[in-house]
Amino acid sequence: MNTPNKLTLSRIVLSPIFMVFFLMDNVYCRVLSLLIFTFAALTDLWDGHLARKYGIVTSFGKFMDPLADKILTSTAFVSFLALGAVEAWMVMLIIIREFLITGLRSLAAYRGLVIAPTMSAKFKTVLQMVSIVAILLHINLKTIFIAAGHSAAFFESTLILQILDWMILVTTVVTVLTGIDYLIKNASILKAVLK
Repeated sequence: MNTPNKLTLSRIVLSPIFMVFFLMDNVYCRVLSLLIFTFAALTDLWDGHLARKYGIVTSFGKFMDPLADKILTSTAFVSFLALGAVEAWMVMLIIIREFLITGLRSLAAYRGLVIAPTMSAKFKTVLQMVSIVAILLHINLKTIFIAAGHSAAFFESTLILQILDWMILVTTVVTVLTGIDYLIKNASILKAVLK
């Protein structure tokens, strides 16, 4: 269990902790949830950097790293859904895509095949993380303004809400398209695995 793999597992451990703090209607808990998510997201960059730098890329890491990302991002999207901050159909499409691909990769791994994530899938993960942080900042700033007795009208303006909606829509479209791309690029492997 090397350092990159420990960092990967930390994302899985931090995911439910993030959710618990985020769903508490308390300004301090919301700020703490933002910090937890940001730290967890940064471990994704850190573990990959360490693995490549020290030549300790493992099959476990190749499989668990994207799975940890999916758990973290899915937890965030479900949390947003609970507050009505995102549309249910978008979250559903994102989660179905994520765990369909994870299931296929798990099946491949069971058969002794490791399917590494593509560059487009890595871009998708970055896009998801950016969208999540943007929504977290929006909710946190709104919560802080209300707690301080100030008007939160700016954060509830049509423009701000439309920007966030478009971010999530683009993220959803990219997530689905990268899933289709993944299936096409790995069609031969997946056919062999599903036999």
